[in-house]
Amino acid sequence: MVTSVPLRPPAPRDARRLGEDVLRVATAAGLAAIGVTDARPFLDTRADLYARRRAGLHGGMQFTYRNPDRATDPGQILDGARSLVVGAWGYRRRDPDGAPVDGPTGGRPAGTVARYARRDHYASLRDALARVAARLEADGWRARVVVDENSLVDRAAAQRAGLGWFGRNTLLLLPGRGSWFVLGSVVTDAPLEPTPPVGHSAPADGCGPCRRCVDACPTGALLDDGVLDARRCLAWLVQAPGDFPVEHRAALGGRIYGCDECQEVCPVNRAADRRQAPGPAEGDAVATVDLLELLCEDDAALLARNGRWYLAERDPRYLRRNALVALGNVGDGRDPATAAVLARWVRSDDDLLVEHARWAAQRLGRADLVADPDDDRGADGPRGAHR
Repeated sequence: MVTSVPLRPPAPRDARRLGEDVLRVATAAGLAAIGVTDARPFLDTRADLYARRRAGLHGGMQFTYRNPDRATDPGQILDGARSLVVGAWGYRRRDPDGAPVDGPTGGRPAGTVARYARRDHYASLRDALARVAARLEADGWRARVVVDENSLVDRAAAQRAGLGWFGRNTLLLLPGRGSWFVLGSVVTDAPLEPTPPVGHSAPADGCGPCRRCVDACPTGALLDDGVLDARRCLAWLVQAPGDFPVEHRAALGGRIYGCDECQEVCPVNRAADRRQAPGPAEGDAVATVDLLELLCEDDAALLARNGRWYLAERDPRYLRRNALVALGNVGDGRDPATAAVLARWVRSDDDLLVEHARWAAQRLGRADLVADPDDDRGADGPRGAHR
């Protein structure tokens, strides 16, 4: 990477040319939206992070909550940062042929995967932003690509860059296009001119009176406008370590990674789909996972297949935990293959997985599979360290 810094700011004409080139390169790289803004610290967002962390709303989530001072100051990513080039990569696609809906499938039980995680869309976004960074570096400026990292509040950067507004579901909504986007930035010391908002301006009251996402959230995790209680959010709970909370297991349904409910019901997303139908599913997209197959794979196979997902402590047992809860919701206790998998994990030496397998067996009407009926853990969970 080029690290030299020009001795003086570029002439206005050169700065304008560079800004135009950056936008052209970003568009050619496939970014659905692009905006440029300054690199001042995000002080309001910093205050929000600290306040929500004090209230426990982060639910143990680290990411930008780990160090709000760093995550809200682009200058800690790149000394002398002056501008942010923020990009959005669209990931809304049609479901692959044969992908079942959440619930009993009539065949082998399947777990569902949130749309953003069906393939590595972040890799595509990172590649596109790398081309933007290369253009800046070609003129001697420094540039750092930041995608899906705890060093920058990506939604706040995108909102300041004019890409959209914060919806009641806490996500960034692009005007007329919705929220099916992953976000990332290039932090640079180039003094780029800020761009106007993308598309038409969002209404002053954002989502207006609409509360469909709030009402549709399976666990009531959406609180006041733009506030999420991560302790109830399924998308976080499948990534969190420890037990999956008993009170939210039924609500998980067949999900094993992520949750799209608040996006699926959003009128802005639905209107965008009517205006332009989603494109076909990518060939490598994985919308569902065979739960019985997953629960029979060893650690190496699980990580090879799903290692790009965030797994707590990089431990595949948490993916098995999710799969056992999902199996308890969408499986068929009369199916011999399902019963055999549950029996295997009920007899496991891993207390975490034993407890979730017992819960699933009880839920599917297979109390007979519980290895020790005198064990005091029961179907509601252990009384020990995992709680």
